[in-house]
Amino acid sequence: MKPGITQICLPKQSLEADLQYARHTGYEAIELVFSDTGEPSIDASAEELAQVKAACERYALEISSIIATRQDAGSMLSPDTAERNKRIAILARGLEIAAALDVDGMLLHPGALETGTSYTETWNNFRDAMRSLAPEAERSRCSIGVENVWNKFILSPLEACRFVDEVGSSAVGIYIDVANMVLYGYPEMWIRDLGNRITKVHVKDFRRRDYAWVQLMDGDVDWLAVMSELRNIEFDGALVSEVGGDETTVRETVNRIRKICTL
Repeated sequence: MKPGITQICLPKQSLEADLQYARHTGYEAIELVFSDTGEPSIDASAEELAQVKAACERYALEISSIIATRQDAGSMLSPDTAERNKRIAILARGLEIAAALDVDGMLLHPGALETGTSYTETWNNFRDAMRSLAPEAERSRCSIGVENVWNKFILSPLEACRFVDEVGSSAVGIYIDVANMVLYGYPEMWIRDLGNRITKVHVKDFRRRDYAWVQLMDGDVDWLAVMSELRNIEFDGALVSEVGGDETTVRETVNRIRKICTL
């Protein structure tokens, strides 16, 4: 395993500046955010995507995963078909980008559960949308990882396993965030139950008594248990930091990821 960082936590001045900063602070992998408001662009041409790939290679940064988004991103959990279709189109474009970059993983924040519908209806709509995207994900050799987020949906590892199994494709899984369930669960249990349904891993930490995000190893994540379970499923990808902050904090985070990797 190696230390990575998501571009969400970088200054986002330009792609070149972000890559330089990530490498300068000690990271070996990066999760790129393709959007319609910054760099790199979700509407990049084939030539521009080749330049993105070359820039990452120049800074010796593995592209561990990508995020594809727009200002008007829709939601997979919306009861409105048009809103779901917005997100489906973005993911389809993300798969094209991933194929051009030879990247094997894309993160999906599915949106938030909405009132005025039902959990079952939301589940079925989301599952069917992912089934529609699965063949292209398989062709692109890029997994779509549904992140466990604070969205009132998929609140247990049993639900997460069931969702992935109902979609029924090896190209759709869970992008696990090891702290997002700490308020109501234990990440090591999620990892154990999900097994090879896990596509990628985000790392941050949470302290229950303070109801606060904290630096890695300062919260309630049992890192020894987490690493044991990741090794049991033979996960060997990047541990992608979602810990923001100034340069001192970012450097401290990469050092802590390296310590975690030794556990």
